[in-house]
Amino acid sequence: MRTRFILIQTSHAGNVGATARAMKNMGFDDLVLVAPRWPNVLRREETIQRASGALDVLARARIVDTLDEALDGVTHLCATAMTPRDFGPPTRAPRQHFEPLAAGEDQHVAFLFGCERFGMRNEDVYRCHVALSIPADPDFGSLNLGAAVQLIAYEWRLALGGFPVREAVAPRELADARAVAGMLGHWERSLVQIGFLDPAAPKKLMPRLQQLFNRAQLTQEEIHILRGIAKAMMEPARGQPPQDASKRPLGSREDSSV
Repeated sequence: MRTRFILIQTSHAGNVGATARAMKNMGFDDLVLVAPRWPNVLRREETIQRASGALDVLARARIVDTLDEALDGVTHLCATAMTPRDFGPPTRAPRQHFEPLAAGEDQHVAFLFGCERFGMRNEDVYRCHVALSIPADPDFGSLNLGAAVQLIAYEWRLALGGFPVREAVAPRELADARAVAGMLGHWERSLVQIGFLDPAAPKKLMPRLQQLFNRAQLTQEEIHILRGIAKAMMEPARGQPPQDASKRPLGSREDSSV
């Protein structure tokens, strides 16, 4: 699906930059401005600052005098109009409208956003196939232009398939069975030495600990931490003063022969 975002008579330069950023976030880059307040709006400092890295979208953007020019090639037109009208296209929530639209035949879709103070003119809304209404609190449903573009762009990107979620942290590297067994042996010796485990009547303590650690899916670093704890438990039992925990490196590798 080809997608275009059209801003009509935008009065605040910062909203143009915010729109460019919102579009780039969702992978869109076709921006057209119809008769903006500032003829040089794409080069204004506020626009560039609010774009925050989406300068390529600003570089591709076009400024035209009329909506007719902005609609060149468009086959499906969506208004973003909050004010109820007694005549015009059907009103739908974005997700409700986008799912069948994205699943249908290939189209050149455009989203129209009116000026900040007055919204969209009736004449412009009448040209559209649908009036999109973001399901906000009816007592305070007026959105900033940049926020409205971000929501529409997000919902449309979801309907088109979205982008995969990237992990914020590195994947966990799990300890192997041998490392877990070595750590359990270390703990068993420590528990015996401090008098918590009776080797003559161990019951099922160690198998239960085995199941607990299996469920935890320990990493190699966590194995090192648990071995450090086992070693610290054994020091007082041997008559040695406990090592200052603040001086013991967290997760340091301990001697498996202890």
